[in-house]
Amino acid sequence: MSKSRSIVVTGVTRGLGRAMAIKFAGLGHTVIGCGRSRAAIDTLNTELGAPHRFDALDVTQDADVATWAESVIKDFGPPDLLLNNAALINEVTPLWQISAQDFDALIDVNIKGVTNVIRHFVPFMIEQQSGVIVNFSSGWGRSTDAGVAPYCASKWAIEGLTRSLAQELPKTMAAIPLNPGIIDTDMLKLCFGDEAQHYPSAERWSETAVPFLLELSARDNGTPLSVPGY
Repeated sequence: MSKSRSIVVTGVTRGLGRAMAIKFAGLGHTVIGCGRSRAAIDTLNTELGAPHRFDALDVTQDADVATWAESVIKDFGPPDLLLNNAALINEVTPLWQISAQDFDALIDVNIKGVTNVIRHFVPFMIEQQSGVIVNFSSGWGRSTDAGVAPYCASKWAIEGLTRSLAQELPKTMAAIPLNPGIIDTDMLKLCFGDEAQHYPSAERWSETAVPFLLELSARDNGTPLSVPGY
């Protein structure tokens, strides 16, 4: 088996985040994750146990992210792989019908939350001149559709943010925008309804995605990628 790595995953309590955490842990890697549901975090801590660690955290709160990152770095060191997975999607509706509150909440998680995590982890990764940052984008970060304008806007932003970040990193590191593909998650159900069940589960997806993520390196810096087959 390859060398054990430390992996930080946001949005770890459900969907892709949870599936990745379980798969990474099963392969012998140390997973450190966060999510907003304390009950779901407690369940993950019980299921996976040490050396893994999961904390209740809202990534939109910069001061809380700073405190969490400091604690994680102290206990585990800088991560080898930083996965910004936490995201929201809007209910499918025309842009002008989406409230300012709902729009702000989505932007706060999908863009500002990603930046908060980068702000407090990446400097330590740069100090050791190693590590891969993967910011989860979407097919809707490279295309558009009616009814999901806020989500599209946020994921197009992630594409640009990540490619710009890639230009700022040492040549030994990488920042990659990743389209995970179309997977049967709660987010997809909001958009596709019952049709979501015709797509692969997060658990099945992780069988391909996790090995793919573990292979990413500095050679992939700044390259928009997609999980193969998805």
